Amino acid sequence: MPFINFFRQRLRSRLLAFAVLTLVVLGPAARGQVSPGEHAKHHPGQAGAAEKGGGKGGGMMGGGKGGGMMGGGGKGGGMGGMMEKMGAPKPKEMYPKLMDLPDLPLEERAQIEQEAQQRMVDGTALLSAGLDELSNAAAFDDFASMQNATAKMREGLAQFESGLAATRALAEGKAPRNVALRWFKREMNMLPPASGEPGFLFFGMTFFHTSVMAVLIAFMAAMIWMYFFKMRRAAALLEKLTTAAPATGAAPAARSVAGGAARTPIPPATAARAPASPNAAGSAATSPATTKPAGAAADCCDDSADECATEDAASDRADISQGLLRIAKRKLCRLRVASIYQETVDVKTFRLVACHGGGIPFSYLPGQFLTLTLPVGEKPIRRSYTISSSPTQGYYCEITVKREDQGAGSRYLHDTVKEGDTLEVQAPSGKFIFTGKEADSVVLIGGGVGITPMMSITRALTDMEWRGDIYFLVACRDPEHFIFAAELNRLQERHPHLHLHVAMSRLEKEVDGYQRGRLSKELLVEWVPDITSKWIHICGAPPMMDSTKQMLSELGVPAEKIHLENFGSQQKPRVQAAERKEASIAAPVETAATVNFSTSGKSIQFLPEETILEASERVGVDIDYSCRTGMCGVCTVKLLAGAVTMEVEDGLEPDDKAAGMILACQAKAAGDVTVEA
Repeated sequence: MPFINFFRQRLRSRLLAFAVLTLVVLGPAARGQVSPGEHAKHHPGQAGAAEKGGGKGGGMMGGGKGGGMMGGGGKGGGMGGMMEKMGAPKPKEMYPKLMDLPDLPLEERAQIEQEAQQRMVDGTALLSAGLDELSNAAAFDDFASMQNATAKMREGLAQFESGLAATRALAEGKAPRNVALRWFKREMNMLPPASGEPGFLFFGMTFFHTSVMAVLIAFMAAMIWMYFFKMRRAAALLEKLTTAAPATGAAPAARSVAGGAARTPIPPATAARAPASPNAAGSAATSPATTKPAGAAADCCDDSADECATEDAASDRADISQGLLRIAKRKLCRLRVASIYQETVDVKTFRLVACHGGGIPFSYLPGQFLTLTLPVGEKPIRRSYTISSSPTQGYYCEITVKREDQGAGSRYLHDTVKEGDTLEVQAPSGKFIFTGKEADSVVLIGGGVGITPMMSITRALTDMEWRGDIYFLVACRDPEHFIFAAELNRLQERHPHLHLHVAMSRLEKEVDGYQRGRLSKELLVEWVPDITSKWIHICGAPPMMDSTKQMLSELGVPAEKIHLENFGSQQKPRVQAAERKEASIAAPVETAATVNFSTSGKSIQFLPEETILEASERVGVDIDYSCRTGMCGVCTVKLLAGAVTMEVEDGLEPDDKAAGMILACQAKAAGDVTVEA
């Protein structure tokens, strides 16, 4: 068989090389010899024990009846007999002599050395003979002969090792007993066949094991360092994202609002590129809107020096929270239009995100509005739109806008702005808010597009799992114009504290639980139990709000529990101002009263029935405004001298009035006045 022949050739060549090397190392056995008789004269007992293997007692290494530990003869057999039964080669008489070696005379030591060398020669002969027998038996597949040959080789190896151990003990001066004991342990597989003494040890470990442990410890330390390094970089990046300043802002303007029921995303290709708004310096030039990719990392607010109004330490009301999320220090900025959803035929929702990534750069309260500066016409216009999303969503905010044929801002948003464009914004503001801390239940009445702030409040309260009752009353024309219908029905299913009721004026018959007809006093009593004790918010067109407020007063609801937000036409006050200006140009009629603006150092005489805000626009003094109807409170200025009259003061708090604040859009004067603007 080929593999047996290959094995035979390799084994024979290696054994012969080993034997030749051994003989070369040992050299000729030219050493002095001492006769056994002369040794017996000096150690008669030991000589007999050494030659015969011990008497009856059988010493430790003897071989008599008792069988010494290493003895090879006698009935007991000692360790030698035990080893022979276990398959170990019989040590004969060499190892018992090693046990007595320190006590032997010089001539006996020479004799043992001669015997040791002879055993090495005999062992080599047995190895060679066994190898020949193994080769012959392997050629004929004689397995019995092969086993006998291996036994002979084992016996030759045992003789060779015993002679080698004795020679080594004599040459190195080691204790023969230790040599004999190590041989015994090795034969019994009790000791690894180490060729030398152990080297460097560190806490019981060899140099190799110590090196491996050191490498593992270094690797572990490197991994820990990398972990902390990555955590520090992540923390630094997060801090950069949360503290990066977003772009230029501007003052608030007229408000528009709307919402949506079933959202339909609008592809970016459906809208044209939007023009950009001017920077905070007040540039009147128009240019294309800045378009940022979705993953834009650049901070688009670096050139702004103004900060968001939400950073004021004091709240507009002392009895409500400062915001549902932590208010961070941010500048006025531009927000990117991430998505556009078609809510109804004439209503879209614009989702705005921070153009530099991360969370939006401000916090707000449910019911507040966001002011945009839009590059429409020769001079940018400012419009404010109620935020319809919940302030619990810190990574985006949404405005829901109805397209008005006469609304320049809403037409621009619907017809021009597309996904990816950026819009210049100012921090949210407004006092038409409800956070859940003002009362233990609330009634939200929204007419048409006035549903938008109510949706923000409802989303926030349900997100927070507020346990108070929410009575959401909607007044609209028909199901096609019911904004947020699908979401409100889903929220009502999930939140048992939300009670949704809808009245549709143009509904021919009741369908899907919607009430046919307009909102009435009877429906208010039916839908809201104990309505006189409830906190009520109303938002919609002025006629709707006036009629609803009248019905609530007739039901006995206290006036301080009714809160209004005007979502009527916001262009009428400005149109009226333009008409008065045109009339004054054609036939100038000025009153004797003059308004002085202390901060800007300008002054101008009033036109008949002109407000301070309208006079400021004629003389070029910039006063922030939004609704121009006295509801939002954005145009608040301080009256330093003189007296004014105001038709609407809903935008002022009692503390504002006590501090001398007035609404510029409502304030008219019969005499000279001075304001801080």
